[in-house]
Amino acid sequence: MNPDWKNFLLAEKAIFNNDIDIVFPSSEHEGDKHIYPIAHFGVLTIAGADAAKLLQGQITCNINDITDIKSSLGAICNPKGRAITTFLLVKNADDFLMILPQELLTSVKKRLQMYVLRADVSLTDSSDEWCLIGLSDGAAHPAGAVDFTTSRQENIMVNLQNRSLIIALADHAQTLWFEQVELGFQPEDSAQWRYLDIISGIPWLTVATSEEFIPQMLNLVKLGGISFNKGCYTGQEIVARTHYLGKAKREMFLAECEALVPPEPNSIIIDDSADTEQGIGKVLYAQNRRNSCKMLIVMHVSDTNAYSLRLKNYNQDKITLLTV
Repeated sequence: MNPDWKNFLLAEKAIFNNDIDIVFPSSEHEGDKHIYPIAHFGVLTIAGADAAKLLQGQITCNINDITDIKSSLGAICNPKGRAITTFLLVKNADDFLMILPQELLTSVKKRLQMYVLRADVSLTDSSDEWCLIGLSDGAAHPAGAVDFTTSRQENIMVNLQNRSLIIALADHAQTLWFEQVELGFQPEDSAQWRYLDIISGIPWLTVATSEEFIPQMLNLVKLGGISFNKGCYTGQEIVARTHYLGKAKREMFLAECEALVPPEPNSIIIDDSADTEQGIGKVLYAQNRRNSCKMLIVMHVSDTNAYSLRLKNYNQDKITLLTV
């Protein structure tokens, strides 16, 4: 994180529990207008004359669809078609900014570097250069409703329906924060941005879930993160075969439970109606808010859509599906 930005947030009474969790002393405010400092994402800048060509051969979305006014979700896959990371890709003049989980940035950078060879491409961890801010003015829309339209003046703003992700340089970020607070946006804990991503159905991976799922299992088709006419990329054969020969056997669902502590990524989910202790799915990621724990889970699809789900090894916590 940019040190000037961190010092600014500290002056605004933010408390850093660690490098990614930022809380405010009184973050439970009435109303729907909130502003969030976001530190669990990093920014990887891909620049150079061959940047678009390199990315086109490595990502699931079509680089030609990404413009100054349109960003996109996507994934980078291994040769077996398993998603190493999901990301939000934003065009910034001639460069591309890849917003992805901070814990995966270094490994993703190394993997992309393997394909640079003699191409005119530079890969730079720009997480200390850019500040990420979330704005929310209401409840998140259902999964699949995000369009990622993008605008820019002093800052880059990606539309997430009634939310916005802002990518700003440190001095601009401080000015924007002051302006939005003046407009009635109340500072909110960074973890609650993850909660909003969950109920919007945006699938973020962790070290634990990296290379576990093919992109279709993460609902990236619905979210516009897979192109089936862009040509070859690493893992494309498996992704295309799944698309043309039938749907994936596992899908992502929004769910909730009453767990006091959010289950860890890759926690096992049991279906008691199947009368077996064998796992039917896994937690992608989860976040608490007030008395509810929302999570995205990836699990085998039942022909009857009848489930009796619970978390294994979490005090038998029952799971309720919110979308099917």
